[in-house]
Parts: sequence; structure tokens; C-alpha cells
Amino acid sequence: MMTSDALQFYARHDSLTDPAGFARLYDELPAALPALCDVLSGLIVHTSWAAKYGIPPETPLPRDTKPVAERLAEVARLFDGPLVTERPPLQRPFGTCRDFALLLCSTLRHRGTPARVRCGFATYFAGRRYADHWICEYWQGDEGRWAMADAQIDRLQRVSLGIGFDCAKLPNGAFLTAPAAWRLVRSQAADAEEFGHGDAGGLWFLHVNLHRDLLALANCQVSAWDTWRDVDEAGKCLSVETLSACDRLADLIIDSDTLVDWPELRPIADGVRVPPWQRRSVEREPARAPAN
Repeated sequence: MMTSDALQFYARHDSLTDPAGFARLYDELPAALPALCDVLSGLIVHTSWAAKYGIPPETPLPRDTKPVAERLAEVARLFDGPLVTERPPLQRPFGTCRDFALLLCSTLRHRGTPARVRCGFATYFAGRRYADHWICEYWQGDEGRWAMADAQIDRLQRVSLGIGFDCAKLPNGAFLTAPAAWRLVRSQAADAEEFGHGDAGGLWFLHVNLHRDLLALANCQVSAWDTWRDVDEAGKCLSVETLSACDRLADLIIDSDTLVDWPELRPIADGVRVPPWQRRSVEREPARAPAN
């Protein structure tokens, strides 16, 4: 069972979820979670779905994750009106699944509900059986457990994907956290090549998402498009030591919900904020002479 300290940790804003001066925009949002998700799903256009919303192909589609305060400023700049007002796709900013998850996490924390962003794999998209994805977990006090919600899925996507379940409370198996996915593959219950995004996938991809999930849980924020995937092909071959370390990390994250507080994972997360191949690259760079 999560301790009160751990729940308080996830009820407080971090640097990415804090709406800052735009918190007032949350005042008119619906209280019911399904209705809240419906509103949030209409604030951003996912870059991968842009064509479906009639966005011209020549339109730049930035994918950088922004702090929620910056995202809300962009939302307000592109369309002058309450968040609950439906806005045309061309008057919404572009983002990815993590931006929807961050927005939902931010609104729930604003209400005092413990919430956290999770990195893993969804089973309800076309393409790979387990698609790279980010969602939001929220604490259900009456049930004493975490539930999952996907604020990205709107009516258009629901129809296109044939989704019939409630995205405000994902059913078991709809989304696998990265640690759960890692454990599934390592137990040979699933094929690593079924996990990924586009042409990228496999055990190395699972290893990347495992570390991203750890960082998200420790509120050590990284972008969905950080340098964790920037490695050459040789670097994608995981050593026996790396595999064992990932096994231990996956077990620790999964077991921590009942054994320890999530803040205790921060020291581990701090050690992996920079991918190992980037650290090696920095270490190999020659020292520069100071400027005159």
C-alpha cells in the first residue's frame, strides 16, 4: 500500500506539471474524469494524427514536450476562450501522447489528487501489438490503488481505432507500464519485437522506456524526445550486465508500490538522467582551452 508521504509526493506539482499563472483556466473544467479527458483531448493535436484532423501536410509539427504552463500559454494564444470550448484543429498546438498525459496529471494534482505520468506500451493502436505510449495514473482512494487514464483519445481516434472501453479508466491489459512490459518479455511471455514505435523496437527500446518510466516516477522530468534513443546500432546490443540491471530495476519499480516510497527512487533516477552513451561521448570530448 502506498504511504501518505508517497501520495503527497504525487499530489504536488513538479516543474513540468505546474500550471503557474494559468491555474485559473482549470476552474471551469468538469469534475467528472471522463468529461475532463474529453476536454483535454481537444486542446492539442497529436502530430501523428495531424492529417486526420485536416492539418495541411506542409505544416510544421513540433514534438518537443513543454512545461504545462508553456503549453497552456500556447493553448490560450491560439484560441481565445475557456478550455471547455471546442476549438478547431488549426487553432490548437501540436504535441504527442506525453503532452496529453502531462495535462491530465497537472489538472488532477491541481485538485489534490495524486497523479503521475507513466511510460510504457498501449495495445489499442494500429501497427505494433504494443505501441510506445504515455498515459496518466491517478490514485483511487476508495479502492486504494492506481488507475490509468488516456487523455489523448477523442471521438475521432476512438472511432478510427475501434475503442469501446472507457479511456478515463483503462481496463487491465490496455496499457503496460515499461517495467511490466520488460518483465513480460524477459519471462518469454511476449516477443520483444512486438514492442516499439514505427521502425524502432525490440529489447533495446524496452530498456529505453524502462528508464524513462523511472525518471517520470521520480519526477526527474525528461522529454519524450530526449537523447535516450540517440545511439548507434552497436549501442543497441545490451550486455548481460545491462540486462541484469534492467531486471532488478523493473522488479524494484513494480515492487515499490507496496514496499517503499517512490521518492526513494530519486537517487537511482538521478544516475540515469543522461543515457550512458551520451556520458561516454562527453567523457571522450577533449578539454577546451578557456576563452581569452
